[in-house]
Amino acid sequence: MAPRMQVLPTVATSEWPDQNSVQASERVDTPLDQIHFDGSTVPPLPHPEALLTDPFGWNTALRRKGIALLMDNTNEFTGAITKPTPGYGLRQGSSNAGQYSFETDIDWEKLAGVRGFSTHTVMVGRYGIPASRMFGDNLNPSSEIYGAGGNVVVHLVYAYGEETLAHGHFDIVAGRIPFLNDFSSNPLYCTFMNNAFCGNPKAAGENTAHSSYPDGVWATRVRVRPTTHTYIQAGVYFSQAGIYGNTQYRTGFKFNGADINGESIPVEAGWEPVFGADKLPGHYKVGYAVDTIDHNDTYYDSNGNAFALSGLPARKLHGSWAAWFLADQMVWRHHNAANKEAGLTLVAGFYANSPRNSTRAQQYQMGFVDSGLLRARPFDTIGINFMYVKVANNVTSTQILQMEQGQPLLNGSYGPQSFGEVLEATYRIRVMRGVTFAPDFQYFIRPGAQAALRNAAMLGFRSHIQFF
Repeated sequence: MAPRMQVLPTVATSEWPDQNSVQASERVDTPLDQIHFDGSTVPPLPHPEALLTDPFGWNTALRRKGIALLMDNTNEFTGAITKPTPGYGLRQGSSNAGQYSFETDIDWEKLAGVRGFSTHTVMVGRYGIPASRMFGDNLNPSSEIYGAGGNVVVHLVYAYGEETLAHGHFDIVAGRIPFLNDFSSNPLYCTFMNNAFCGNPKAAGENTAHSSYPDGVWATRVRVRPTTHTYIQAGVYFSQAGIYGNTQYRTGFKFNGADINGESIPVEAGWEPVFGADKLPGHYKVGYAVDTIDHNDTYYDSNGNAFALSGLPARKLHGSWAAWFLADQMVWRHHNAANKEAGLTLVAGFYANSPRNSTRAQQYQMGFVDSGLLRARPFDTIGINFMYVKVANNVTSTQILQMEQGQPLLNGSYGPQSFGEVLEATYRIRVMRGVTFAPDFQYFIRPGAQAALRNAAMLGFRSHIQFF
């Protein structure tokens, strides 16, 4: 069979979220029946639509040599439109959060003749906080793009090498990598702004052994594709104590292993079919991870009693687990001549964590993303998503005891946590080449999974500029 060439989209679609970094590391649906990728055995480098398509001709010149440079800015504003619960010192307010990022992707086969080898780096700067904290939510931040090295000029997210072999059937990476870049992830989630959905749903990052963007750890991951539409991948990620703090991770450039406290080992299998004459793509994945770090029990002390009553520290549990199932399926293609990828895609996800040491024992979510619904607006995207989170019974029981004892509650909550829900609706407008603006509505049912707090509604927006 003659090799097929893959042509990357040059415009924003529902498959291309409003942030750098995901194209190179998250999506795994590169077709296997391609012998060469644009004259190279390295998978195509990301090439999103940009405001500055080819400034002074340097972009085209670099890409001919296998060098892709990307720079963007994402800004998120949210404000409460309902009054908070009185008596807790909460307030109705608004806030802004954002990030600028610089990405480099190099095809070393084109640049230096190293067959199948590429490298990838991302650096970011972040600012701001989410406004949902102001009315008491401590589980599902209204703005996902904050924290973890925030309010710093330059922060290294990842830097790793990748080798692609056997016409794409085998892929291995090694370096500084966030665990959740490759596992239990879906770039369609970043159609939305709430951290319950984007970048990785909060339940996925509940365990600190599962490092999340923008913090990488020393790691290696191997992916094998037995067939065109299936894959299995596994990795080893060396978790580090205090990963989201500033001592080691303020800039992300401290590469020593002094605070490595264990390993996390995930396995994930995926099926990526294409259905019908309209070639409707789907992505289905199931995964499981174990780790070897020590966790605090959320109820018992070292003697097997409730630590809320004994006053002793929580007992240490060696190791934990997490499981997930994610799915997205395009069910209708709009046949929009301007946007070949336009269509309605359903999304759903389930996460489960060990209830002995986690706050979020389970998380369920479902919704849809529709790109190009309006023929006159082929690159606009509509999204609605709903999330339900179940707090572990141990956490609820501990908080009830703490309330009875007059103690501060676990997680800094205002009442016992049990379950909560978030609904988000957004409409992403393509303003011009490389620029999008998305009005956004969020509704919190039992904010922070707390019955003590009244429901809250927020309005806001996300803007994104892809400079090059």
